[in-house]
Amino acid sequence: MALATQGLAQSDHSTHTAHGAAHGQAAQTPSTEAFIAANDRMHAAMAIEFTGDADVDFARGMIAHHEGAVEMAQVLLQFGTDPDMRALAEEIIAAQEPEIALMRDWLARRGLE
Repeated sequence: MALATQGLAQSDHSTHTAHGAAHGQAAQTPSTEAFIAANDRMHAAMAIEFTGDADVDFARGMIAHHEGAVEMAQVLLQFGTDPDMRALAEEIIAAQEPEIALMRDWLARRGLE
């Protein structure tokens, strides 16, 4: 599983923008464009150079993953209207921003951030 996950994290995710067009979707909405851009940035940032240190690799990969989740939640807050989804987006931001800070601090204390 670890090798498969590593391959996924290091694969090229630059085709997401063309993905919708390939499936016959109509013109993309601003929210779709924002989600695709956030997803592409997250996947690019998650393509870390693995160190072999599980703790370091986890922190670096999860920072990018959490930042992507926060960015997608912000897109939802910009474009979404459902109260339940908006509340969930706010919870995601509130939970993951401190986790990002914790992991950045952990890396910084080790001279790695």
